[in-house]
Amino acid sequence: MKQDNQGPHIPLDAHLCFSLYACSRAIFRMYRPLLDDLDLTYPQYLVLLALWEHETMSVKDISEQLVLDSGTLTPMLKRMEAAGLVRRERSKEDERVLHIRITDKGIALKDQSMCVPMSLLEASGMSEAEIGVLNGAIQKLLHQINESSSAK
Repeated sequence: MKQDNQGPHIPLDAHLCFSLYACSRAIFRMYRPLLDDLDLTYPQYLVLLALWEHETMSVKDISEQLVLDSGTLTPMLKRMEAAGLVRRERSKEDERVLHIRITDKGIALKDQSMCVPMSLLEASGMSEAEIGVLNGAIQKLLHQINESSSAK
């Protein structure tokens, strides 16, 4: 670590935030052609991942899980509905609540999309266990940062 008149200087590649940013961009570049083949954007893929687990979710729950605001999510869900991947339905109990249900067409993409996470595993040169440990550490970091931010 170099010193200057303002204190220690940390090189760019030693900043965790930069490493996460650069890695994220590299993963997006790798995923893009795979998702293009499925006619999906990365955020749409994330919505489908959530719906493959739960089949039906409220817009609020999707927004919270994917950390997307409604201004981003609402038009995307409308496009996904127009593409036949999801169906938007008002709650019978509370008309203010909008549920998103995955369609058969959306479910059918699940098997076709298995190449997406597998491509990361292959390109990483890491084992599934190593990827799991790394993901766990990143999830822990995210949780701690969110906790710290909400406490302020």
